[in-house]
Amino acid sequence: MLEYLHVKNLALIDEAEVEFKPGLNILTGETGAGKSILLGSVGLALGGNYNAGMLRTGAASGFVELTFTVEDEEIKKRLSEMDIFPEDGRIVLSRKLMEGRSVSKINGESVSKATLKDVASLLIDIYGQNEHQTLLHKKNHLAFLDLYAGDAVERLKQETARRFHEYTKLERQLSEGAMDERERLKEISLAEFEIQEIEEANLLEDEDEELEQLYRRMSQGKRLSESVEQAHRYTSEEPSGNASECLSRAIRALQDVADIDSEGAALYERLVDVDSLLNDFNRELAQYQKSLEFSEEEFYETENRLNEINHLKAKYGNSVNDILTYCEEKKQRLSKLKDYENYIEELKKKLEQAKAQYEKQALQLRKKRKETAKAFVEEIRQGLVELNFLDVRFEMQFTETAKYTANGMDEAEFYISTNPGEKVRPMKTAVSGGELSRIMLAVKTVLADKEDTPTLIFDEIDTGISGITAGKVADAMHVIGKSRQVLCITHLAQIAAVADAHFLIEKSASKNKTKTQIHILSKEDSVKELARILGGANVTESILESAREMKERIGRV
Repeated sequence: MLEYLHVKNLALIDEAEVEFKPGLNILTGETGAGKSILLGSVGLALGGNYNAGMLRTGAASGFVELTFTVEDEEIKKRLSEMDIFPEDGRIVLSRKLMEGRSVSKINGESVSKATLKDVASLLIDIYGQNEHQTLLHKKNHLAFLDLYAGDAVERLKQETARRFHEYTKLERQLSEGAMDERERLKEISLAEFEIQEIEEANLLEDEDEELEQLYRRMSQGKRLSESVEQAHRYTSEEPSGNASECLSRAIRALQDVADIDSEGAALYERLVDVDSLLNDFNRELAQYQKSLEFSEEEFYETENRLNEINHLKAKYGNSVNDILTYCEEKKQRLSKLKDYENYIEELKKKLEQAKAQYEKQALQLRKKRKETAKAFVEEIRQGLVELNFLDVRFEMQFTETAKYTANGMDEAEFYISTNPGEKVRPMKTAVSGGELSRIMLAVKTVLADKEDTPTLIFDEIDTGISGITAGKVADAMHVIGKSRQVLCITHLAQIAAVADAHFLIEKSASKNKTKTQIHILSKEDSVKELARILGGANVTESILESAREMKERIGRV
């Protein structure tokens, strides 16, 4: 849930800090006190559009910070997939706003605005006038239904999507495989030539690496042979005295010492060991010297073979293994081309099977959706009645998509009639702005236990309503507040009265500066604020009593 809000230097807000509570948080205040500014600052922290005109006059920068507590394991999992991890169970979203630019951070680390929005979408939803408009787009109606249906539809959707991708893959293969006879013969000729050229080379796996290593040794062979020969001469072949001969003389010289003195004997033994090591070295050096011997003919053959392989590399791959893989792929393609009619027929057969399997799955999905839609629209209709749509009809009508989709073959749209005798019409042509906000509230109430976003913000939910309808809206807000945290700005006492936590937004002026501040109200102060909403500037004792009765009636005093 949204635990804490900190705003600095935005519009009329010098600096404000708010600690929100679980359940239904209501924000009230006089017109012009800055309620929309406060809610707008939340939107900015979530990645909303910003311009420098939003800054407080004279301020070089503004700042908004939201602190969320995260308890839901599914949300934690989805955050971890974005490499975002709660610290002490909290996620802190912040945004510093400067002239012409802004800096967004999550838990103190800079992120892009897109990442900020993605993370915010898991934690909070804001429903203002623009969000209510989503009800006018029928593409969203099916999404609402699927959310209501839950796992029963989700499993069918996943299987439908799998079948769809199988079908489109085969469809693409068939499209790519289509060619006329002239193209087919031309490709056969080219494939046969390429396969022949590669096979005639008799390539061996990793042959190029071995040849390149051999070629390098041969290229450097003369210099290596001279160095090895010189080393061998100094250790064993130099006529005027080599290391081996000198060691032998030294051993003979020390032999008499070894027979007389123990320390001399130890030195003698060490010298014998050195002589043994030198003999081993000379044998290995001789073998190495022999390995460096090669003929000009062998060098020429190696060079020609490498040139042949490099020619093939330029055409078919970066290594011998790549060339061999290319050759195998061409053989498979050639087989299909030579048996082209059977290949295409087999592909068509597979496509028809995939199409039938997709349609079968999509029809099962449609059946489940239509079954679920009956209960869904009835719950919404009942919710609308409770929101004072006294004679309302509410339906969901299905049509078939123009083409197959991963989401099935269904389009669905809400139809509504709010007046007796009128036929149902698409929602986008049948409701006013004030009605739309209440319909959205009814939908959200029905989906309250289905959605996993822990915090909802409602703005302009009371547009165009009063009296009994306002009370009905209040009841619906109270229901949603039982399952998740709700923040709501309102001008109506009936809605404010059901608050679990009631906040007052006030505007004050001092030293030619105007400030907006917010603070939580005690139970008694909440009654006084309700009385102000009911009576305006002239709050009488009877209005105060009415406000108190309003609170008592819902059991909150």
